[in-house]
Amino acid sequence: MSVNMLPTHQGDGSYDDISEYAKNVRIDPRITETVGGFDVPFYQAGLAGYSDGAMRLIARAHGCPFCVTEALLDRTLICGGKGRRKEDPDLLAEEAGEIEGNKAANLDDHPIAGQVIGTNPEEMAKGAGILVGMGYDVIDVNLACPVKKVRRRNRGGHFLDAPCQAQEVLSAVRETVPDTIPVTVKLRRGWDDEANSEVNFFSVFDHAYEVGYSWATVHARTVEQRYKGPSDWSFLKELTTRRPDALVFGSGDIWCAADIFRMMQQTGVHGVSVARGCIGNPWIFTQARALMAGNQPFPPTIVEQRTVLLDHLMLCTQLHGEKKASRLMRKFGIQFSKYHPKTDEVKKHFIQAECKADWTGVIEKFYFSSSNS
Repeated sequence: MSVNMLPTHQGDGSYDDISEYAKNVRIDPRITETVGGFDVPFYQAGLAGYSDGAMRLIARAHGCPFCVTEALLDRTLICGGKGRRKEDPDLLAEEAGEIEGNKAANLDDHPIAGQVIGTNPEEMAKGAGILVGMGYDVIDVNLACPVKKVRRRNRGGHFLDAPCQAQEVLSAVRETVPDTIPVTVKLRRGWDDEANSEVNFFSVFDHAYEVGYSWATVHARTVEQRYKGPSDWSFLKELTTRRPDALVFGSGDIWCAADIFRMMQQTGVHGVSVARGCIGNPWIFTQARALMAGNQPFPPTIVEQRTVLLDHLMLCTQLHGEKKASRLMRKFGIQFSKYHPKTDEVKKHFIQAECKADWTGVIEKFYFSSSNS
């Protein structure tokens, strides 16, 4: 931890220290003016292997105003592979009926960002253009991914160690995407903790705004840090102080609804990107809205957990088919199990589930009534 790092109160579940601040929070009007329907200062991040149409619909049903797809590779988009078929929330919702009490017809009115990742400026621009043609409301450029195989291919976080290349990518994408479509960028605070990394970061950050990007989402870990160690919120504070006119969303160590507002209060960011903290926890958005309304957030009851699990399983199956859905749901089940009184036992059964019948059986066994709510 750096000497000046701000505390993050990671996931302690307490709201007393932040409730007064949260109920006075209002979204910066520039955000809503840029993206209609974006009415609260937080959103669901793009999460590799997680943020498909099913997860996004569940988040929307729980008050998330804006979602980002997982990173879609430019070359794959160009060649007609993964990502060329938009996961249409309207279609999924129509098939699903009502989810968490929200009319299906109302679930497709939130904006969605298509996130593009790649190496070559021209191919990144072409990929972004394809996403525009598919109807995404916002185009998000990923210059942050810290995964080694991505960095080895000169993608994602690689660009924070190659600022001139990053600027070329940012310019190429913005020039290709119509002016009517907002473009945003995902960054990390630098390649590493060396002094030149900060210089590189600001050269990339500033260029994004110079060429017309609406905002940057900045993860407060370095690329080399990946997901290890604490997120340096003090960097976000420095960023908003040095660039007071730039719209900035913060990311990193958001584990409960209170952390959203702690980050805003301590760093001055205009909003927060909720990433790993919302996997298996769509209630984080409901709880955050409750805090803004001056109400006490409550943990999900057994019945609420059951409803979400069944909805998520149904949507995932419709989107991917039973075999793939059963496999994908395991990693969600592991996270959902944390909210059940019998966490270890539930987690074990979710890991062992191999088909839809297995999943339904586990849900029926452990989420059968409100007696444990």
